[in-house]
Amino acid sequence: MILILTKNKKSEYKERLTKAFPKQLHYDLKAVLKILPFENHEVKLYDGKTHQVNNLIHENKLNLKLENEILTIPYRLYFDEPNPELEKSLTKKQKDILNCIYLRHHNGYLREKRLNLLSDNSEKWAIPFIIQLIGEYVYELLPIIDKQVNENTLDYYAEFVYENSKYWQQTESRMISYWNEYYRYRFPKLKEYLGFEIVNRIKKRTHNKMHKQ
Repeated sequence: MILILTKNKKSEYKERLTKAFPKQLHYDLKAVLKILPFENHEVKLYDGKTHQVNNLIHENKLNLKLENEILTIPYRLYFDEPNPELEKSLTKKQKDILNCIYLRHHNGYLREKRLNLLSDNSEKWAIPFIIQLIGEYVYELLPIIDKQVNENTLDYYAEFVYENSKYWQQTESRMISYWNEYYRYRFPKLKEYLGFEIVNRIKKRTHNKMHKQ
């Protein structure tokens, strides 16, 4: 019975993660899913203690559009990182898929690590995973995102924002809320906050693209 439940859970996890990526990536995604350690439910949480976590993928999700394809991205993940040797066997694209998956991990340090490992000038399908981090509380992610949101990728971000205007407004609001709650003492003016600079850069490009159409 336990074995059957475990298999069902693994299938559910794989299905949910498959929905987080465009269909064009599903062949490479299969190789990534094979090495994820879904069998370990003992997870170290925010209190520093190890807990038994029944669901390694949180039920909350983000429904986003990318080039007219609906992606359903889990809000938080709790499974460990894969075996390093298995990870080495992945291609560059597969490693980027893996890194995007772990951008949804509950551990902020792990999100930072994986964001650093993501290729520069990442492809369009990485945008939903990166842009979500702008509206989160970990400031250390922002300097890395600042490098990712550059002249080579800005059009991708603008297209994504145009397709997901309501979500983008929510992301911007969260960014301002976290600045006000945690970082206002360091950056008394909102315009000095890096998250605000990144958001404005994307907004400006989005505005320019809309007016050219």
